[in-house]
Amino acid sequence: MFVIESYPAAVAFCFITMLCWGSWANTQKLASKSWRFELFYWDYAFGILLTSLIFALTLGSNGETGRGFLTDLEQAQVKYLGSALLGGVIFNLANILLVAAISIAGMSVAFPVGIGIALALGVITNYISNPVGNILLLFGGVALIIIAIVLNASAYRKMQKGSGAVSSRGLMLSVVSGCLMGVFYKFVADSISPDFLLLEPGKLSPYTAVVFFSIGIFLSNLLFNTIIMRKPFAGNAVSFSDYLHGSFRNHLMGVLGGIIWCIGMSFSIIASGKAGPAISYGLGQGATIVAALWGIYVWKEFRNAPAGTNRVLMIMLLLYAAGLALIILARNF
Repeated sequence: MFVIESYPAAVAFCFITMLCWGSWANTQKLASKSWRFELFYWDYAFGILLTSLIFALTLGSNGETGRGFLTDLEQAQVKYLGSALLGGVIFNLANILLVAAISIAGMSVAFPVGIGIALALGVITNYISNPVGNILLLFGGVALIIIAIVLNASAYRKMQKGSGAVSSRGLMLSVVSGCLMGVFYKFVADSISPDFLLLEPGKLSPYTAVVFFSIGIFLSNLLFNTIIMRKPFAGNAVSFSDYLHGSFRNHLMGVLGGIIWCIGMSFSIIASGKAGPAISYGLGQGATIVAALWGIYVWKEFRNAPAGTNRVLMIMLLLYAAGLALIILARNF
């Protein structure tokens, strides 16, 4: 299987993760305005599962390093398969709430708040499990990102003053999503052998772990998304017949969104073997900057904001970037 053997290459893979995780939500924006996020999400979950299987049967099955996907699957212990599966279930609930927050509050709010909280929790939980990196730099970076989250939430509430119900709902969904999103990665990381070159018996290769993580997303979606379709956070209920009447473009956007996100997840897991789970996850969550830039400058989500809001947003992005820089440096100090 393909394995990264240098830290600079691992950082490069994390950078690709950052671009993928920060850009996939554009596919939801590019679907028609009448195409609800609940309907979009069925195709998105399928795109994730499809991409994980393609990676497992190609990069995860070729080469002399580690174990091929099918061989790895045969020897895997049930508890580790279950850990990766549970990570997918937790992520899916978190991500559905995030997508709901995006539909209400926009990318430039849902990502900095939700993913910022997820980053802080994820770095902490993954560091406790696998303490790689300088603790002062690592948590100093997390502190800067938390300040950035507060600034972003403040700017959003200022813009939405006078429409408190929608404003509060969008922020609350982002916060709950972030709390759940911050713990899913640990379950996936715990299922994977820490040494990709000499895989531990019973534990999973990174490719097998991502497949079972994706199965967890796909199966739990049958429950979570069905409930949200009937009891939506905003708007009227939607049905499966609405999904079947969707255009080819709308379905394609959902599958493409899942493909882009899963490329990011796969690269993050592959990079974690060299960078450590805490740093790999933390760098990937630089997606917040990418998503915020899309939301602010392309989708113009703050175009009606009061004077001075753009300055607050710039300070938020600078603090986020500084926090990520400290997380990168933490590996080598």
